[in-house]
Amino acid sequence: MAAIVQVNDKSFDHEVIESPIPVLVDFWAPWCGPCKMVGPLLEELAQEYEGRVKLVKLNTQESQQVAMMLGIKSIPTVALFDGNEVVDVAVGARPKVGYARMLEGYLKKWDKKRAKEAKRAEKQAARAAADQAAQA
Repeated sequence: MAAIVQVNDKSFDHEVIESPIPVLVDFWAPWCGPCKMVGPLLEELAQEYEGRVKLVKLNTQESQQVAMMLGIKSIPTVALFDGNEVVDVAVGARPKVGYARMLEGYLKKWDKKRAKEAKRAEKQAARAAADQAAQA
C-alpha cells in the first residue's frame, strides 16, 4: 500500500521539491467538505501509481506559509510538481478520472524525459570508456 505523506511548511521542500519522482500535492483543510471527497480518490491513485508518483497532503489550516507562497486561494487544490516546477493544477473537486488524466498526461512526458537522460548518460559513459581505452 502506498504511503501518503503528511507535509507541513517545514517538510514541504524535502518531501516535494527534492523528490526524485513527480509529487501530487493535495492542499486541503479538515473543515472542507469537498476535500473529504477528494482525499479517498487520491489515496486510490497513490496505490495505482505507486513508485511513479508520490502523494502528499498539506493541511492549509495548519501550514499556511507554503499555500500562500504558491498562491493557493481555494481548496481543494491538487498540484502536480516535478522538482520545484508546478506542472499541472486542479482547483476544486474532480472525479478520479480527472486526476488520473492529469497524472497520465504528465507521466508520458516525464518518462520520455527520463529516457533521454538515461540515453545521454549511457553515451557519456561510452565516451569516457573509449577515452580511457585510447589513453591506455
